[in-house]
Amino acid sequence: MKKLLFTLLFFGLCFSAQASNDPKVGDELIIKAPVTQSYHYIKFPKPNILIKRGTVTGYKSVRNNTVIVSAVTTNDDGSIEVELTKKDGTKFFGFLSKVKANYTKAIDANELAIAK
Repeated sequence: MKKLLFTLLFFGLCFSAQASNDPKVGDELIIKAPVTQSYHYIKFPKPNILIKRGTVTGYKSVRNNTVIVSAVTTNDDGSIEVELTKKDGTKFFGFLSKVKANYTKAIDANELAIAK
């Protein structure tokens, strides 16, 4: 009986820990530097679009920025997509007010980090 009780308690703690990692509206995240030259899971415009608009030539202006989750959606395949806005209210690259990102893959790839 004790083993059954401890097993159920263990599974309950595992599921609650997994549920606490889900993003909520208002959570703060930090945009980190990508491992490669561009971001794969945060949907920023490609560098050639940025150069054509004359704003910036790279992604250095968004690194280490604090962003706020403004919307959370779950796709059919189970992935979590979040909509990000800058905490200070300015726009990304001077023209984008919101950016979408695949939350789980961006966290795993270290493109996004949870602000503490």
